[in-house]
Amino acid sequence: MSKQIEFFYDFGSPYTYLAYHQLPVVAARHNAEIIWRPVLLGGIFQATGNHSPAEIPLKAVHSQVDLKRWADKYGVSFAMNPYFPINTLTLMRGATGMQLRGKKEFDAYNAAIFSAMFEQPKNLNDPAQLAAVLGAAGFDAADFIAMVGNPEVKELLKTNTAQAVQRQLFGVPSFFVGDEFFWGQDRLDFVEEALAK
Repeated sequence: MSKQIEFFYDFGSPYTYLAYHQLPVVAARHNAEIIWRPVLLGGIFQATGNHSPAEIPLKAVHSQVDLKRWADKYGVSFAMNPYFPINTLTLMRGATGMQLRGKKEFDAYNAAIFSAMFEQPKNLNDPAQLAAVLGAAGFDAADFIAMVGNPEVKELLKTNTAQAVQRQLFGVPSFFVGDEFFWGQDRLDFVEEALAK
């Protein structure tokens, strides 16, 4: 595959959940490879002065309607997590560590966490609930805790996030096709146009 889509993501973004489901469809249509870039959205917000839409009351209300419309359009299950916002530091360290372990574990981890965020919502800030989600997906919770505490994993997530800011990202989901930057799952039509060039 010569075409690539870089996908910058954090589990805490419901719009990223939608992109997670739709981006593989887009990539398959263009025989493109998805390059997964786990980042810490909180770190990006802090570095850029951006804020979550949930912090703006009217926008938060509208987003509930908007998210349901997009989920219906894509034909995916969606339920807003009642524990939102969730601190995703441990979750994103998990993604970073699983990516180092290989595609099979990385894919299974992404599927389990996105589902527990926005399909069958769980309080992933609660260690017991997170352990249950990990166990159901075939992961050992104690091994996971050791992995997310690994200095290499911590540093790699910091590096990924810093590089995202250097590339002028201010939120997720974000995508690059070559040097072209796209922000928001509602820009996937433009991602497709870039892939078709």
